[in-house]
Amino acid sequence: MRPLVSSLLTIAGLAGCAGAIAAGPQCTAQSAATLTPVIELYTSEGCSSCPPADRWVSSLKASAASGQAVVQAFHVGYWDYIGWVDRFASPAYTARQRQIASWNHQSGIYTPQLVRNGQDWRDYSHALASGEPARARIAVQRSAEDAFEAQVTPADGVGAWAAYWTVTEHGHNSKVKAGENAGEFLQHDFVVRQYVAAGEYHGPSKLTLRAIAGQAGHPRQVNLVVFDPKSGKPLQALSVGC
Repeated sequence: MRPLVSSLLTIAGLAGCAGAIAAGPQCTAQSAATLTPVIELYTSEGCSSCPPADRWVSSLKASAASGQAVVQAFHVGYWDYIGWVDRFASPAYTARQRQIASWNHQSGIYTPQLVRNGQDWRDYSHALASGEPARARIAVQRSAEDAFEAQVTPADGVGAWAAYWTVTEHGHNSKVKAGENAGEFLQHDFVVRQYVAAGEYHGPSKLTLRAIAGQAGHPRQVNLVVFDPKSGKPLQALSVGC
């Protein structure tokens, strides 16, 4: 889609990795000893090159449910001027994409962009490969209907760390009536519906989130990503499906 869009690479089989996720009656989860890959897709309903990437993200539902990845689809609005306004987009998501570009020393942003563990990533077939040790431990629990708490313990040697929460939802769709995807019926999973920067910390800390209410027919995931504020590289990430 115009000069800003990368070509979606051929999608091959996915490599698994160790992770941890739980959504039992108490809705609690603890992170694994290895780093859970953080997958971010920057996409737009106004981008004609984005639907294949959206479909690829949807194919990760089983992997994410088993703790092999934390997956987030950030919709951006800078293609809205073409004629179709993406209702899932937020300026905050574009700002995050620009921050990632800065960390990666990129001159611009584009869609669809796959970001893996804070880095611009073109190899879709190996996006889930991992095995490196985590540099933080996370324990998340739901404390009330839409309230969540997390205890974060950084590894020895970690100085300052930062974090953000997202709430993602499955099962959204749009009948696009204008722009480059006019006439298309687009289906979306892992749609970021809430993004909350949680600040910067030193040492073990407790974080809280008041999540947006869940919607019937749109399964919700609450995600916490702990990262190095200098590079954007995740130290660990965790999801709960409730």
